Amino acid sequence: MLRAEESRNRSGTHTTADACILVFLDGGPSHLDMWDLKPDAPAEIRGEFKPIATTVPGVQFGEHLPRMARHMHRAALIRSAHHGVNNSHAAAVYCGLTGHDRGENGGGAKPTDHPAIGSVLGMLRPPDRPVVPYVALPFVTQEGAGGPPQPGFFGGWLGKPRDPLWVLRNPNAADFGMPELTMNPDLDPTRFNARRQLIAHLQSPAGSLADRALQDMDGVCAKAYDLLTSPAMQQAVRIDREDPKTRDAYGRNIYGQSVLLARRMIEAGSRAACISWAPDANATWDTHGGNFKKLKNELLPQLDSAISALLTDLSDRGMLDRTLVVVMGEFGRSPKINAGAGRDHWNFCYSLMMAGGGIRPGYVHGASDKIGAKPSRNPVTPADIVATIYACLGIPADTELKDRFDRPSLLVPWGRPIAEMMT
Repeated sequence: MLRAEESRNRSGTHTTADACILVFLDGGPSHLDMWDLKPDAPAEIRGEFKPIATTVPGVQFGEHLPRMARHMHRAALIRSAHHGVNNSHAAAVYCGLTGHDRGENGGGAKPTDHPAIGSVLGMLRPPDRPVVPYVALPFVTQEGAGGPPQPGFFGGWLGKPRDPLWVLRNPNAADFGMPELTMNPDLDPTRFNARRQLIAHLQSPAGSLADRALQDMDGVCAKAYDLLTSPAMQQAVRIDREDPKTRDAYGRNIYGQSVLLARRMIEAGSRAACISWAPDANATWDTHGGNFKKLKNELLPQLDSAISALLTDLSDRGMLDRTLVVVMGEFGRSPKINAGAGRDHWNFCYSLMMAGGGIRPGYVHGASDKIGAKPSRNPVTPADIVATIYACLGIPADTELKDRFDRPSLLVPWGRPIAEMMT
């Protein structure tokens, strides 16, 4: 951590954000129907939706994002993102969230993966209050129903203590709660501390490979102790205490309430919150069939409510200037509509939104060609996007971190922060 601080000082990195809320549209949202419409393209490309004006002259959104359109003056778009992974969701998610492209090598999360943004942020900039640094909700997204957990959300080679706190209950449920954050009524603080001291006495000095695993367990136990004794965290999950009008604005569904809960976690002092918008990679934004019906009737209205409410809420609370909001998926959708009225995977060009935390408001970076198939100006890669996120958070992309075996690695050394995006 000291080395990272020295690197930050040498590079002159200006920290513009203290926390990050990442809304990950797992499955691949259609840029052509949301943020980069092509109304002059042939019907088989432009699709069914009409463009609408935003609060930035000349910038249009799809007609089913009217609330978000009214926040464009607070946000920025990238319309020229691209990478090399088109088939495997897991590999594309990993690339999008870490900046490391491992080709079409899918599969689940591995302990050798590069760490999530929240894991790095929680380590290098730990909270100044007794709260969990990194939270993820409402799903551990699977690579297909019944498949393994997708990579990119975990601590990876930083170790399990850097994994997020997973909130895997529906915050929209009437009985939502986190009983695991509360000590058993018959366990008073004296007994609790005695148990903690006993475990500390039983631990042996680390050294062997087996002891490395024990170190991981020690870190997980330490996180559990902190959660059980943290009033801030216990209050943060009490979403039932939120103003009902605010809850309504976010949307009374699992995703809208997860975004609201993420705001509550950040307000309590957590550094990062990640919402993965799918129980599995094929469940929501992977619209190979019925793209327009699913977007119109379900996905876009929910997203529109959640993100517009989040930006309003953060602004009203004076939090937006220091909270970086990122809304993105692992790739976009194909320009040509398929026979099932859907759009297929498209890694060659896609869009995403960023706001707050030092992001230049009302700005559009890059452009796609006439059919949204390839970048036509200022192409960027996931490594550049991740480097930009880190730059806002005061972490240089070439920061060197060491894994549990003391081996050094750089975060995303080939990523270049997008200077035009930042204030």
